[in-house]
Amino acid sequence: MKLGTKLIHAGVAPDPSTGAIMTPIFQTSTYVQSAPGQHKGYEYARTQNPTRDALQNALAAIENGTHGICFGSGLAATDAVLKLLNPGDEIIATNDLYGGTYRIFTKVFAKYGLNFTFIPMQDARNIEAHITPKTKMIWIETPTNPLLNIIDIQAAAQIARKNEVLLAVDNTFASPYLQNPLDLGADIVVHSATKYLGGHSDVVHGAVIVKNEALAQQLYFIQNSTGGVPGPQDCFLVLRGIKTLHVRMQRHCENGAVIANYLRNHPKVDKVYWAGFPDHPNHDIAKAQMRGFGGMISFTLKDDSLESANRVLSNTHLFSLAESLGGVESLIGHPATMTHASIPREERIKNGLADSLIRLSVGIEDADDLVEDLKKAIG
Repeated sequence: MKLGTKLIHAGVAPDPSTGAIMTPIFQTSTYVQSAPGQHKGYEYARTQNPTRDALQNALAAIENGTHGICFGSGLAATDAVLKLLNPGDEIIATNDLYGGTYRIFTKVFAKYGLNFTFIPMQDARNIEAHITPKTKMIWIETPTNPLLNIIDIQAAAQIARKNEVLLAVDNTFASPYLQNPLDLGADIVVHSATKYLGGHSDVVHGAVIVKNEALAQQLYFIQNSTGGVPGPQDCFLVLRGIKTLHVRMQRHCENGAVIANYLRNHPKVDKVYWAGFPDHPNHDIAKAQMRGFGGMISFTLKDDSLESANRVLSNTHLFSLAESLGGVESLIGHPATMTHASIPREERIKNGLADSLIRLSVGIEDADDLVEDLKKAIG
């Protein structure tokens, strides 16, 4: 089955009781049993919900996994993955990653005995030098947030297998339309389904996908035991979003290319971060492991000051100043004070995240209108 067809049909079927083509929202907290312990596969909605089951099946299918496990947010999904580990375990993570991920690593799980090492991974061989007998997981984002670095998933997976550690990949920026980490050897895929999977800025949701039965059962146990589950309406919204993922991502990629090239040729723009440029350090890896380069772009101005960045951030009209990404509408953000403010400034600067960096989530509007909006804002 081709991907576009799979996105519309995988994991879902008409409701057997009514024929409804869309999966119903089963808005219930519990299920009536015919006798003690005798039920129709559903006991309590924290543990199982038919709407959630449909979404979990769909997510597994579109990531080429066997099990999808849904959570109330992307960070709840990250939280569940980290609960696979034990005090004293070490995690090697990329040094350019979402601020919320950095925060849950360093401010929540570090005090429970997990140890984190943050390193650049543009050369995947750098990972192996940091592995110790206590290393149990490698955590990567690719493309990274917000500098759009590309990490070689297949090379990282080979290192993980050689050293018998888990490889977890946050696939939020690429989405399953552009990249399938499990096919490249990853053990775990994490999504903030709030972003491209939902795609309409109307839901907060997270997901983990695996293709190992033992890992899946551990994650289902954590999901049920800790209770960070999404409600059925949220699951319905993500199911709806997945059905148009391919057509949305095609436009995100097309518009992203237009905007990236416009910015690169603008006399007031300094650096543009986008993996689609042939001179991007890992462009060839991106071409090999992705089907396109996406709609996420970051850039700095030649007048590298916070004041100049703020003028741009405050003067767009179609690019709305807001957190998040991946919706049909274009967004503009300032990582240093918004999405990555939880990372100490010295760490941000060391990793190349300038105070003046601007991040764009390019939507699916007409590209000419988006160019005109930036033209007026940059001046």
